[in-house]
Amino acid sequence: MILALDSATRVVSIAVYDGEQILAESTWQTTNHHTVELTPVLSTILNRVGLSIGDFHAVGVALGPGSYTGLRIGMSLAKGLSLSVSNPLPVVGIPTLDIVASAQPHLVDKLCAVAQAGRGRVNAGFYIWTAQGWQAVSRPYITTCAEIAETIYEPTQFTGELDREGLETLGRLGKQAVIAPPEQRIRRAGYLAALVHRRLHDGEQHNAASLSPLYLN
Repeated sequence: MILALDSATRVVSIAVYDGEQILAESTWQTTNHHTVELTPVLSTILNRVGLSIGDFHAVGVALGPGSYTGLRIGMSLAKGLSLSVSNPLPVVGIPTLDIVASAQPHLVDKLCAVAQAGRGRVNAGFYIWTAQGWQAVSRPYITTCAEIAETIYEPTQFTGELDREGLETLGRLGKQAVIAPPEQRIRRAGYLAALVHRRLHDGEQHNAASLSPLYLN
């Protein structure tokens, strides 16, 4: 049983995954109220599925990039939950952009995933399609949609937190830009939980005490 928490940006999501299906999931837009919203929603979800923290085998958390406050709150909650039981739970951090990338169908061989970074900027990362799905080929970095558009010379899928200006900018690329619809662009903790499940199966886990967020300047 895996609990997944993503509060990296204003998109907040929580999911419960039993290795075969998503038992519960809640995803919403917050106006920087992560602190007062995250724990009550988590409590509601656990009550709904009849579980307590002791029923889980691991906690997954969005690692970043994202907002300083959002990442700090999500990471603190994940660590606190892990250490709240007598036998601390493994904590697995998943890069924020990997979460949204994992939800994308294969339409063309190149993908750009973004998350809002404030002041008209985005955190961006590029992926290519492989036999194992989307694989990152660049480290995430802070840029703008206009700067990204200047580097596109081949058909590229775009997904993630694209605002109206970003959508308009990338739309001017014509057929070079394959823009995901809104329901595919939003990050969902169900995909985070599935990624955590795969990594645990491969023997990967992080120590709750030493895990730290990925911040970009």
